[in-house]
Amino acid sequence: MSRKKIAVLAVQGAFAEHIDRMKKLGAECIELRQRADLEQDFDGLILPGGESTVQGKLLRELSMFEPLREKIQNGLPVFGTCAGLILLAQELSNDEHVYFGTLPVRVQRNAYGRQLGSFHTEQEVKGIGKVPMTFIRAPYIESVVQSGEKRVEILAEVDGRIVAVRCGNQLGVAFHPELDADNRIHEMFLQMCGC
Repeated sequence: MSRKKIAVLAVQGAFAEHIDRMKKLGAECIELRQRADLEQDFDGLILPGGESTVQGKLLRELSMFEPLREKIQNGLPVFGTCAGLILLAQELSNDEHVYFGTLPVRVQRNAYGRQLGSFHTEQEVKGIGKVPMTFIRAPYIESVVQSGEKRVEILAEVDGRIVAVRCGNQLGVAFHPELDADNRIHEMFLQMCGC
């Protein structure tokens, strides 16, 4: 089995933690910082937490937005955490912006607001078991869009709110698995990449 190469968007946000996790799991990592970085071959893409508005703006300014969206639409496995989930979402309930729009879900940005801000819990993730979940001013998925071939599988909920989904080659979570010691979410993504 060949070693998989995972690209991590590294223009803003918590990309270093994802890189560390992937390396510990035996994957090779590359950082996507400029358009030229997209000329390398890679087997999967991680969109990290951070500030989705800033990430979206930088992706466009660096001319990386369209090539990455095309790769995702063409089947490149992608894993979006927190802001990365927002970048993937087809619709945002409290923002007129849509970024890649490839994941058929409706997401509410900063859904837990400043009062709760951040919290930690352990919940069941389908096919994995109970995993630790760290939420930092997190979004959640208000609803999924089931249409045609794009079937969204709900993987986890917290207090009745959807916090993890998979749809074909796309995995989106509202929390930060890279901040906890549990590797299983990242392992799931590597399996999606053919490991």
